[in-house]
Amino acid sequence: MNRIVPLILAVALFMENMDSTVISTALPAIAADLQVGPITLKLALTAYMVSLAIFIPVSGWMADKFGAKRIFRAAIIVFTVGSILCAISGSLWAFVAARFLQGMGGAMMTPVGRLVLLRTTKREELVSAMALLTIPGLVGPLAGPPVGGFITTYFTWHWIFLINVPISILGLILSSIYLPEIEKLKTPPLDVIGLVLTALCAAGIVFGLSVISLPALPPAIGVGATIIGFLCGFGYFFHARRHPAPLLNLALFRKPAFRAAQTGGTLFRISTGAIPFLMPLMLQLGFGMTPFESGMTTFVGAIGAITTKFMARRMFAAAGFRTVLITAGLAGAATTYVNAVFTPQTPHLVIMFFLLMAGFFRSFFFTGTNALGYSDIDNTEASQATSIASVLQQVSLALGVACAAFVLEVSTAITGSELGLPQFHLGFLVVATLSLASVIPYILLDKNAGSDVSGHRRAAVAAAENIPVK
Repeated sequence: MNRIVPLILAVALFMENMDSTVISTALPAIAADLQVGPITLKLALTAYMVSLAIFIPVSGWMADKFGAKRIFRAAIIVFTVGSILCAISGSLWAFVAARFLQGMGGAMMTPVGRLVLLRTTKREELVSAMALLTIPGLVGPLAGPPVGGFITTYFTWHWIFLINVPISILGLILSSIYLPEIEKLKTPPLDVIGLVLTALCAAGIVFGLSVISLPALPPAIGVGATIIGFLCGFGYFFHARRHPAPLLNLALFRKPAFRAAQTGGTLFRISTGAIPFLMPLMLQLGFGMTPFESGMTTFVGAIGAITTKFMARRMFAAAGFRTVLITAGLAGAATTYVNAVFTPQTPHLVIMFFLLMAGFFRSFFFTGTNALGYSDIDNTEASQATSIASVLQQVSLALGVACAAFVLEVSTAITGSELGLPQFHLGFLVVATLSLASVIPYILLDKNAGSDVSGHRRAAVAAAENIPVK
């Protein structure tokens, strides 16, 4: 495998994933400069996520139409321009618009990056390649808050965005040299109705849930947007069944491996989206840590995530997707349940150990889920598969934050007490249960699903000897 290709894609995706959270600790400083309140400025966080949701569905069609390499490089340019505009923004709406432009670039980078990887990687090397692409999604959100806090404290918030410029230039140069040219595919006319429905669906759900959980606007607006999003989703379901070439082909869910990966991955990702919201708040409000101390504590999970890269391929080859994913899902749920018993008296090293193990098992889970999901997808379906997976990723992360915020608010209202450890413990119990439910689709999956990608030896031996494997 040409390791430079997944490495280039991983760096670009890390930049995009980190930028989705990096401004969270810098919000007070940015708000002061723009002369608005920090709560109001959270519209910039929402604008970024909404832009991702709107433009991800069409990314696959554009990659097929104009070429995946060309769209990937264009995405880097758009993302870089958005970063520069963020740094020089002088008003709230200029900043929000710049974040929206950044999101447009990020929306193309994530699914098109996966598409480039799928079309340039041999099936038997897909697990190793996906291990590299899984790391940015896990490390980026963890790295964002401490990096943002460090830059804001010791430099100025403008450098949060300006630091993207040299990284993007390097990415453009390396992708121009090393990414292979991927031929364009014959594409049907753009499904405009499908584009409108999917954009309203994803944007409505992501915006609505973000407003509910981060109330920069009245909650009624968030509830209304979420309802509109789900209605548009149902509308698209019926539209896709009648359209000869829908923007997102829902027939892909008839494939067992793809269906299990997207269902199980979405449930697990809801939990993953909630934890970066719950853990820093618990450490700061419940344990009395500073934002920087909590950020450095949670960052240990990134170390666990990175270590899976060195053993993922051999583990999946030895045990197969089904066994490893069930084990990683159960272990990931267990390490989330443990968070519900942490107190200020819990030794710091014990907390860090469980966060390390949580990062390890989550990385294994997502590496396997990503590779398994594409194991029964052929080349002509790859663009739609990556778009569907990316849309579900954004929706599930938004659901995670909304779910965690809902639990905190309801439990606080019922008990009539201030936000404290009992509410955070309940939040972790709820999201851990969702993690536990994510293994159900894999329990129902055939034991040898994706064996041509995992290299699972037992399946290969059984096939060679013509022995049926149950």
